Amino acid sequence: MDLQLKNKLFLVGGATAGFGNAVARALISEGATVIAIARNAENLSEFTSQYPDQIEAINGDITDSEMIGEIVSYIGDRPLDGILVNAGGPPATTVQETSLEDWDMAYFSVMRWKVELVMALLPKFKKQRFGRVVFVESISVKMPIPNLVLSTAFRMGVVGFVKTLSNEVGKEGITLNVMAPGYHETDAVKRVLQKKSEVESLSYEDIQRNLEKNIPVGRMGQADEFASMAVWLLSPLSGYVTGQTISVDGGVMSGSFG
Repeated sequence: MDLQLKNKLFLVGGATAGFGNAVARALISEGATVIAIARNAENLSEFTSQYPDQIEAINGDITDSEMIGEIVSYIGDRPLDGILVNAGGPPATTVQETSLEDWDMAYFSVMRWKVELVMALLPKFKKQRFGRVVFVESISVKMPIPNLVLSTAFRMGVVGFVKTLSNEVGKEGITLNVMAPGYHETDAVKRVLQKKSEVESLSYEDIQRNLEKNIPVGRMGQADEFASMAVWLLSPLSGYVTGQTISVDGGVMSGSFG
């Protein structure tokens, strides 16, 4: 299938690891150009060297307000076809382990910057009468996961923002959707499983085995599988899908409308 992405321009957060890297590579394979944002300069340089004609690299923290301003200036008047809104989350923790300072920091790291980034680029999408925005959140927005309270609370806020804005701008050719991944073989999930191992006093291997027993497909997901859906949502072909929170979880959500 031709996803009509050749020579299109996309902004991808967290482009050197996990879901961000998988989506960036999938976009590149479809002929798109990627503005790759990442904090690790060495990893970013290595990634850029693999696709020198299709990656424009910006080294920095996408959650930082000053960096968001630099990104908007860098794009300038060029058409931008879509954004993968993606970055790491706050530390795994229980409710009772948190402080109010933790909650303040989580608001900035999980939600505030996403609102700021999208609102900064929204005028461009409105002028173009086209734009695709895909948020990488978590299945925890539908089914809270133990020890991830800071992430869960503010990601739910992101879902509310996305649903509301999608209704406001849908007639202008702009779509916004949330992807809610379950357990995939990424570094972020490894940290969650390690925390669960510590809390439950079980080995990491036992935690993983017990987890996979409860996944209907019998395994954790691969980042490339996740990327295949993300790239479709970023393509012109997805124009009739907006304001949705889509589970990518191997069937973990048991409800009929999971």
